[in-house]
Amino acid sequence: MPWAESGPRLGRDWVAAPDPATLRTRWAVLAGAEAGEQERLFRPTRTRSATAGAAALPGQRSASTSGFADAPGPCPEPVRVLRAPFDEQWLLPDQRLIDTARPQLWRVRDGHQLFAVEAPGAGLLVTAHLPVGRVGRIRPLYRRPGGAEPNLAPGLPALLAERYGAPVAPRDVLCWILAAGRPGTRGYEVPLTADPEVWRAGVELGRRLLAVQLRGGPGGEAPRLPGGRRPYVRSAVTAWPGALGYDPETETLGLGAGTVSPVPREAWEYEVQGGTRVLQAWFAARCAHRDPQAEGLDALGPAEWPQAWTSELLALVTTLALLAGLAGERAAFAAGPLPARAGLTRAGLAAAGVLPVPPRSRRPASVLDHREEGPGGQFALL
Repeated sequence: MPWAESGPRLGRDWVAAPDPATLRTRWAVLAGAEAGEQERLFRPTRTRSATAGAAALPGQRSASTSGFADAPGPCPEPVRVLRAPFDEQWLLPDQRLIDTARPQLWRVRDGHQLFAVEAPGAGLLVTAHLPVGRVGRIRPLYRRPGGAEPNLAPGLPALLAERYGAPVAPRDVLCWILAAGRPGTRGYEVPLTADPEVWRAGVELGRRLLAVQLRGGPGGEAPRLPGGRRPYVRSAVTAWPGALGYDPETETLGLGAGTVSPVPREAWEYEVQGGTRVLQAWFAARCAHRDPQAEGLDALGPAEWPQAWTSELLALVTTLALLAGLAGERAAFAAGPLPARAGLTRAGLAAAGVLPVPPRSRRPASVLDHREEGPGGQFALL
């Protein structure tokens, strides 16, 4: 997957939030503030300020392209993004508010796209939502909208199809990467087997991993724990929970007076990025606006715990438990017979003309099929 990008750099935390209503409130407060207060709330950086205009984000109806102070416009509809490993939040899609938006990623963001993220300490993550912030290196599965032109080394799918005796789709390659890839000294390394049976086994394992990471995805069935187990809300969250706790004996997750069970121990202990527990990080992100040190727009958030967050928590518990259950199988496969059966070496790929990857494949494709509005209402030239 030769084309890779860093994640959009927000520059200010308040443009993203765990719920869209908070973002609409923050927009309204910022738009209604006096000039001096507005600049303070905006939190200007070297690249963005309340008076600077910016181009509209591709695929988004921008409120305005003039400076926010001059013409804030109506609040744009928040979009779903991946804010941290396994933490799906919302973002105000206005380039005037984002330091480095990476328009090239927005141009290929649609219902067909999947983003592979080399997340430090979390392995490879795959999401249908645009990753933002310091989540890791991002590799889109497709270089163009509509699932066109896979972001794969040219000639690789045809070579694999010839070796394995069956068509190889771009998603098959992504599934193989999920199953067999591993962090290496030069980045994420993906061995390629010459054995069709090993390939099919890896793709099947990758499909299971992908279904769990996408949480079913659009039109798909949400994954469930085996044996009919399913986390339920045993006691409703009636007041804002002061802490997140866990009782391993009863497999109960506590949110203040609210309780959820069964929550497998593996889900509670699931860690990324140097020992950070995912569930605790998820909870902390939803309580950030209540921190005594939070100020300005960052301090605006829901006064009561939204019911939608509890539903998200149930889905997240299931995701983490299933991934933990597949971890042993994936580790055994990734460390299994691949080296002994490897036949597609770097030299072999070079002999087949797959390597070296041409420079154009490492750059974003030119996908500008319509005029994009630039700063001040002018049209951008690309």
